Amino acid sequence: MRQTERMLRALAIAAALCALDAGASEAAPEGGQWSTQLVRQALALEHGEGVARDPRRAADLYCEAAKLGSADAQFELGWMYANGRGVPRDDALAALFFEAAAYQGHEYAQRMLRHVGAPTSELPECLKIRIELAAEPEPEPEEEDTWEKLYEDLPPERRRLVDLVRKLAPDYSVDPRLALAVISVESNFEPRARSPKNAQGLMQLIPETAIRFNVRNAFDPVQNIRGGLAYLRWLLAYFKGSVALTAAGYNAGERAVERFRGIPPYQETRAYVTRILAVFRKDNHPYDASVTAPSPFVDRMRLR
Repeated sequence: MRQTERMLRALAIAAALCALDAGASEAAPEGGQWSTQLVRQALALEHGEGVARDPRRAADLYCEAAKLGSADAQFELGWMYANGRGVPRDDALAALFFEAAAYQGHEYAQRMLRHVGAPTSELPECLKIRIELAAEPEPEPEEEDTWEKLYEDLPPERRRLVDLVRKLAPDYSVDPRLALAVISVESNFEPRARSPKNAQGLMQLIPETAIRFNVRNAFDPVQNIRGGLAYLRWLLAYFKGSVALTAAGYNAGERAVERFRGIPPYQETRAYVTRILAVFRKDNHPYDASVTAPSPFVDRMRLR
């Protein structure tokens, strides 16, 4: 192993151990504390620290933590596959795990992507995520005035945005409750919101998505809402009405959903899908099949 790789490995393990010592915060996304315990056990088994060394079992635990969205676990597992440590060497699988960790900002995973090829599209069994993990049982329908209470405390200028969404959404065959759920999670009704990834406006359109749906000024509420509604309409058709997959695609991109054959194992995306479903409270949405052909993988995604 090259000297630089030894240093990178040592730094990565030190960073993971520091994070574990700090413990999971109360604000951590669902599954954070459990994934932290899994990573701790896997590190011990991989390096024989206080227990008999068992890299195969370590890889299994890393994979479970990776499914829960742990970037550290995704990086460690990528390293094992890149170097054939306890698992057969597989650069394509290593690239998949490095890419997942890099998406969440893992510095060392971003560096390692330079040394591996294209990621595989075939997932190990432990990484296959069932939609039921994010979805909750659909409750009984509520009266319209009960649903409106979600937004009754908004200041007048934001109530006007709610009214605007309710006016525009039917033009795109999108339930206004779904669009409002996206806005509340994405920007909390702040028209000038901008994310670190340069997502802009009420529905947090990245520049590429704004161009794709003919939005010239993403900070203009009407243009932004129309662009977001057009994207939701497209995603609903592409994922055949699955709200969970549509939400995951809106957050992480439809290609990430396809690559992982379901909700990607990113803590941000899994938390995002759960929040959207908690507000919208429906698993499926009517869709216009004429908008686009469905994803070739969508029917297999429904089983995971």
